[in-house]
Amino acid sequence: MTENKHSGNLSPEFALLGFLISGPSHGYDLHQRFVAELGHVWHLSQSQAYAILKRLENRGDISAQVVEQEKLPARQRLKITAQGRRRFFEWLELGISATARSIRLEFLTRLYFTQLHRPENTSQIYQAQFAKIESSIEELESLIEHLPLEQTFNHLSLDLRLQQMKLIQNWMAEIRAQFHISKEIR
Repeated sequence: MTENKHSGNLSPEFALLGFLISGPSHGYDLHQRFVAELGHVWHLSQSQAYAILKRLENRGDISAQVVEQEKLPARQRLKITAQGRRRFFEWLELGISATARSIRLEFLTRLYFTQLHRPENTSQIYQAQFAKIESSIEELESLIEHLPLEQTFNHLSLDLRLQQMKLIQNWMAEIRAQFHISKEIR
């Protein structure tokens, strides 16, 4: 199972970029929105958010402008750059994975931002993820079928992964219903 160039590290950086697509913000406000909207998807402390934002700034994905405040310390106003916008939309439309963790983190994050920024693509992103899950199930079933019986622990591991994918496949049906996504006819 191959993963795209953006999904190997499973970082919430693209979510922070996605919030900045809506407009400039301060780090504290970004973190508060992140926690309110995706806090049960990702666990991100304020210090982690600031570290990621600094990395995004160093990479050129966001720019920071110091804003002076009367009787308060200066704050940084963060804004997404053209490069950051391009990277975000590439990530939004690219690559899917079929591990339980990546589905929980990245698929849900992609679905959230697709609904926010490109709702017309919701069905496409859903169908691509669902197809990847089905492919993963077929691959795992084949591996189990051809595995020698004496490899008990390899069998148990593959079976656990297969059961997870089947559970996720059922969960995806609930998402399809919630977002009114029609079944694609194959």
